[in-house]
Amino acid sequence: MSNSTKPSSASVLEKAKKMQSQIVELRRHLHAHPELSFHEFETAKLSAEKLAQLGYSVKTGVGKTGVVGDFGKDDKKNTGVTIAVRADMDGLPIEETNKASYLSKNKGVMHACGHDAHVSCGLAAAEILTTEETGGRIRMLMQPAEEFGDDEGKSGAYRMLEDDALNGVSAVIGLHMDAGLEAGKVAIMPGPVMAAADGFTIKIKGVGGHGAYPETTIDAVVLGAQVVQAVQQIISRRISALDPAIITIGSFHSSSSRGNVISEEVVLEGTFRTFNEEVRKHIVEEIEKACSIARMLGGDYEIKYEMGYPTTVNDPEISDIMKRAAIDLVGAENVITVKPKTWSEDFSMFAQKVPGAFMFLGGEIKGDTRLHHSPTFDLDESGLWIGTAVLAETAKRLVKHFEAKK
Repeated sequence: MSNSTKPSSASVLEKAKKMQSQIVELRRHLHAHPELSFHEFETAKLSAEKLAQLGYSVKTGVGKTGVVGDFGKDDKKNTGVTIAVRADMDGLPIEETNKASYLSKNKGVMHACGHDAHVSCGLAAAEILTTEETGGRIRMLMQPAEEFGDDEGKSGAYRMLEDDALNGVSAVIGLHMDAGLEAGKVAIMPGPVMAAADGFTIKIKGVGGHGAYPETTIDAVVLGAQVVQAVQQIISRRISALDPAIITIGSFHSSSSRGNVISEEVVLEGTFRTFNEEVRKHIVEEIEKACSIARMLGGDYEIKYEMGYPTTVNDPEISDIMKRAAIDLVGAENVITVKPKTWSEDFSMFAQKVPGAFMFLGGEIKGDTRLHHSPTFDLDESGLWIGTAVLAETAKRLVKHFEAKK
């Protein structure tokens, strides 16, 4: 622990440490009872009840199954500044294969990305903030559906924004567990920290026929193969090496299932991930150009895009305040910088609306690193109190920061 811990953070630090067992207990309860996107009924109920018990003014059904809790007295001490703390609640459609005592009880559903820890840290931070003189208002955003959108492709953040969840908010903060980052470490960086993730489906149309007479056909497999080659060259030949981006075509399906039948149609499915909005738009343009090969060779094509979450960008000012808070709490040696991740997160939508900062909290099981979104995912829980403390202390400091700017 750093000797530089300031008196302003010492209170939060000790409270968070004392809550560690409580945080772990809640995390394990949630892990055993995961719920899918927009079906987080019990998790939302638990969150709403906990916030109400703490004295928060609670709204349920925000963004379909989300919960918003406001804490802060309307008196002379209230600065009118509102800081939002976000925690996502949903699990994934994965059958857990762990043998832990807190194994998922909901068949085919699992907390395989750490959202159980996000809720636990968030609610613990909410409790600490009721015992600190913040001078402003704290807004807890217990968000549904980070992993998947609804029938219109809209995720929980999008739906909460539609329900005005950030109205009056000066800044928003949050965290994500990182099962590949040493427990006890926190990663906080300014700028792009997670990628925009978008999907596409390309249908290549040709003219099918007998494998003995290829000259009478327009082979959709051949057209598709050339489109794949062109698409895979976009990053290496059409995008600057200084702009990180990924394109993957993960699926190639032919209308023919026989070796002697020339395909009439193939369907390609892929994803691209970027850290820059201009690069994102450029890739769309280049995919269109790559597909035009099919028309030049006598076929045709259709493209459908599923534009996902935008890049998660940490506001430099907000992330600096979060980083300084973390250093004061756990020491500079435990607050690190990591490379931006090609994961995607709909926290990005909140951070587009108001200045935001998103940190990564280490949860690696030493010697047995678990993969996110896998049936064996799990965490080293020893540093959960750190996530709680950083969220609470950052929220406190942000109130003072924005109060000083008024």
